[in-house]
Amino acid sequence: MTSQRSVLVTGASTGIGAACVSRLDQLGYRVFAGVRKPEDGDRLRSAGSDRIVPIRLDVTRSDEIAAAARTLDEAVGPAGLGGLVNNAGIAIGGPIEYLGVEAVRLQFEVNVFGLLAVTQALLPAIRRARGRIINIGSIAGRSVSPFVVPYCMSKYAVEALTDGLRLELAGTRIEVAVVEPGAVKTPIWDKGLDSLGDATRTLPPIAHERYGAKLKFFGKLLRYNDERGVPPEQVVDAVLHALEADRPRTRYLVGRDARIRAFLGRILPDRAGDALLLSVLARLERRLA
Repeated sequence: MTSQRSVLVTGASTGIGAACVSRLDQLGYRVFAGVRKPEDGDRLRSAGSDRIVPIRLDVTRSDEIAAAARTLDEAVGPAGLGGLVNNAGIAIGGPIEYLGVEAVRLQFEVNVFGLLAVTQALLPAIRRARGRIINIGSIAGRSVSPFVVPYCMSKYAVEALTDGLRLELAGTRIEVAVVEPGAVKTPIWDKGLDSLGDATRTLPPIAHERYGAKLKFFGKLLRYNDERGVPPEQVVDAVLHALEADRPRTRYLVGRDARIRAFLGRILPDRAGDALLLSVLARLERRLA
């Protein structure tokens, strides 16, 4: 990195974001931690050093994005911003046939439009440092699972946005990468369960007839994913490589499940892949019953 090692991490309150802040702080980075609640920033700061600078940043609010960009600009000055880790995200679940469009819009407001807005606001500072942009995507951006379709849609969009940025910024020495974890032990699974529960409670009777048993199983599957997920620190390892390597990768698969799903997606025709996924889910449903 050519800057004075300043990095902004969005969605820094918990999970992958908090793990990124902690590791970067330990390595001597000046870490701007984007949080929605002041108490979350206080907690991060008390657990680390004074190199951690909490910034109030709800990625769906243009006023907070603009204020964060001004704060960062003043803080980093001519040296610019060496890294942006776009981590903020949510997961919305339920049968796509019955999910309200507003719920899907919210999914995109956070995971896609928020990511884009923050990146646009900070690119001037990133240009000065010839810094790095690292987007936290998911294997769900390559391989769809049922009943989390809005989340998968948003992560497919993150893949396209990352590719587009990389192409348009070619020649600027700004590197752009996407990290694609599989299951990770983070609070997003608890929030996903809440989202699935909310969707289930608001479904019409016919939807319960059609999807009720599957939704109950997918609630168990989310808990199962949490139990078998990799620790957030493995995602942080990929983020660090993307920040520090002379020639970073364009994509970082994290976790055995992510690597398997990516491999199968490359070699299997769609219908064969569908049949395999549905067979695996059926076996898991019997196992978790």
